[in-house]
Order: sequence, then C-alpha cells, then structure tokens
Amino acid sequence: MAKNIDKLIINSPYKEPKQYWPYDRKNRNFNIKEGRRPAGYVMATPNSRAFDDPGIFVEIKQVNKIRPRVKTWREAGYPGVTGITKRLLEHWQDPEERKDRRFFFCQLEAIETLIWLIEAPAAEKVGIDIHGDGGAFERWCSKMATGSGKTIIMSMIIAWNFLNKVTSPTDARFSKNALVVAPGLTVKSRLQVLQPTHSENYYKEFNIVPASFMDKLRQGKVLIQNWHTLAWDTQEKLDVKIKKGHLRSVDKRKRREISGEAYVRQVLGDMANSRNILVINDEAHHAWRMNPEAIGKYKRTGSDKDSAEEATIWVGGLDRIHEQRGILRCFDLSATPFTPSGKKSAEEALFTWIVSDFGLNDAIESGLVKTPRVVVRDDSIATKELKSRLYHIYADDEVKDDINRKADETEPLPDLLINAYYLLGKDWQETRNEWVDVGHKVPPVMITVANRTETSARIKYAFDH
Repeated sequence: MAKNIDKLIINSPYKEPKQYWPYDRKNRNFNIKEGRRPAGYVMATPNSRAFDDPGIFVEIKQVNKIRPRVKTWREAGYPGVTGITKRLLEHWQDPEERKDRRFFFCQLEAIETLIWLIEAPAAEKVGIDIHGDGGAFERWCSKMATGSGKTIIMSMIIAWNFLNKVTSPTDARFSKNALVVAPGLTVKSRLQVLQPTHSENYYKEFNIVPASFMDKLRQGKVLIQNWHTLAWDTQEKLDVKIKKGHLRSVDKRKRREISGEAYVRQVLGDMANSRNILVINDEAHHAWRMNPEAIGKYKRTGSDKDSAEEATIWVGGLDRIHEQRGILRCFDLSATPFTPSGKKSAEEALFTWIVSDFGLNDAIESGLVKTPRVVVRDDSIATKELKSRLYHIYADDEVKDDINRKADETEPLPDLLINAYYLLGKDWQETRNEWVDVGHKVPPVMITVANRTETSARIKYAFDH
C-alpha cells in the first residue's frame, strides 16, 4: 500500500511553495520533496482500471520556462513597468495595506506573469512563443484551481489596464473598456463586483487600488455578459428582420457589414463605440475554437453537442466583436483549460496559451481549497467488496448512464451511489464525534458537487427523504 500522507498542508498560501508531495509510482509511496511542484497535470493511465492508478504526469513546459523568469524579474524590482503598474504592485504587497486582506501567492504570481508579458523588457522574453487558438486575437490563460480566487485576478487585470490607459491614453498596450464573459447567469450575477460603481465592488472590498485611484478607475467601462448574449442572428433571421422593418433594407453587398454593426451594438450596448476592447473569459474552458477534426464528433446529441454549441457561440461572438471593434487581448481564467481534440471521444487537449499554473494539488498543499475525499473505509466489509468501484464511481456501468440523463428528482439513485454516501456519512459522523470531544461547536460539512442539476436534485431528494 502507498504511504499515508499525514499532513496535506505543507506550504504557506502567501509564499511561493517550497515543497510538495510527489508520488513514487515504482515504490507506491508519497515522499515529501523540496522545491516547487512543476507545472502540469495528471492524466489517467490509458486502459488502466486499477483503483489506485496514479495517472501520468504531463508537464506544461511553457509555464515552467516562464516561472523562473518572472521570479528573477520580481526580485529585480519589476524593471520596465510603468509608474502606475509599479505603484499597484507595491500596493498589492505593502504589509501595512495588507494587514487584513493579504493576497495569496498564486494570485500575485498570476497577475505578475501577465504584467511581465506586456511590460518587461523584450530581452527577458526571448524564446517565449505563446501559441493561441488559431483565431485573430491573442489569448493568454491563467490556470488556477477552483477556490484560489480568480475573481480577484480579474479585478487586478481591470485595475491595471484602466489606470494605465487613463493615465497614458496613447499607450496602446492597455484598454479602459473590459468585456467580461460569464458561463452562466449565476456567475454573471456574482461577477457584478467587478463594476467599479457596485456597492460591494472588489476594488474597495479587497483594497485592489489605493483610494486616491478610484476616480481614475471609474473612467473605464466594465460590461459583464453571459455567453448566451453572444449568440448572433443568421442571415435568414436578418432577412426576416429587414422584411418586418426591424432593420433598414440595404444593398446586399453591405448587409454583412450592417449585420455585424447591429450585432456589436446589441451585445456591447454603451460600450458599442469602444475599440481595442479587453476581454476576460471566466471559466474559459467553455470557450474553445472548434477543431476541424472534432466536428464529426459533435453531430450526436446530448451534453457533447451542447458543449460544442456553447463554445461556438462564445468564441464566434468574440470573433465578430474583433472584426468590428478589435479585441486588444483576451485573458482566460480556468481550473481546467482543456478542449476536445477530436481524436478520441474521451481525449482532450490542453490550451496551448497557458502562461501560469497553480493547480489543485498546489492549492491543497497551500491550504487554499477543501480536501477532496474518496469513499474508502478500511474497517468496512462493504468497502473491501466495493473499493475498486468506488474509486471509479463515475465510470461505473451502474452509475454512469444513470446520472448523465434528465431524470425526475424522485427517481432513486443507483445502489452504488447510496452505499458511497452511507460510507461517507460514517466518516462524517466519526469526524463530528472527534470534533465534539475536543470542544468544536461547529460541525464538519460534507459537500457534494454534482455533474448536472437533475442529479443534484435527486441527491437532495434522497437526503431529505
């Protein structure tokens, strides 16, 4: 058996990680290692059904090349940056300013990397070649674990751009118009804190900018849209609108131009006359450009088709905005920046434009996120019988099809899932008893993340009844 990890949190969330828990595949052990975990991700071993498959580590070479250069640049005092940028960097790290609201290392590194790419001397970036998604505008992705504070990064990106542009209007590297695209209405509502005029805006709440800079910040415009808003009319729909008088009839040669103009005004509203717009994609793994090899894959129905449709609308809408007004740059934030490769139905490809990485293992070891639990109870006879199935519960034949469909909340869950919850519940009960014994008054919490709303409703119904 693999050696147990007795202490998962081994780094400070406010400093660069100094050690990590690598897995020794040969000896099936975890042994702490000095230094920083290389940027990368773990993919399942092909055709492996082992319950303890450690997977295969895939390095993100570009990030591992950028990291040490950003560190050297940081330690040198950020040479090449504007006065405004230097002031912000100092403000974000000032011990007096940050008594109550310290930023995590991963947040500072993410924004520093973006600043380095734009403002550091060109000589420091020799050999860095970021391959985009094949579109006409530039994309950079910050890969950050869920729970590590991506909204903070968004507010930093906006403040950095707006303040520089307002201070130096002719500096083409910056913009004072930001379009933030959200993956759903709930997230769109949550992101309203990015509006400088919002009553609970992050710029004040987290002290993103010095108080004296707030007036400058408000001179910029932030538009937050759900990806559905980027849907565009087909030529057939436009013809109907022209026929009904909703659009003015024009020479056919100009119709594409007019439809593009109408689209921009519809999507951008008050920002419609702006140019060189800054785009921020939240949960950017939904915004991928269709690989020609993958098109055949999405002729089927279901969630795959829905995913492809969403991606096409999202990226296609940005393309139209770029054609009409110009997108200065697109900043992507995601914990899972993968896109279907089109080679195999289960195969995915990592975004090629990732510039910084602070993944789930890093976040766990720094104490930033909740600890994931796998249903394993060594003192249970049921566990011994179900152990390998519990490790792959979402791929289990009994579970997979059942929870990947629309179903009424009253429909019973698969027996394997019920057993898993029973075992987790026993873990919860034992933890609660331990906490009570040492004087904790607040009980532990068990959180479930479901794959779709129907499954979530069924789980809630099962617990309630």
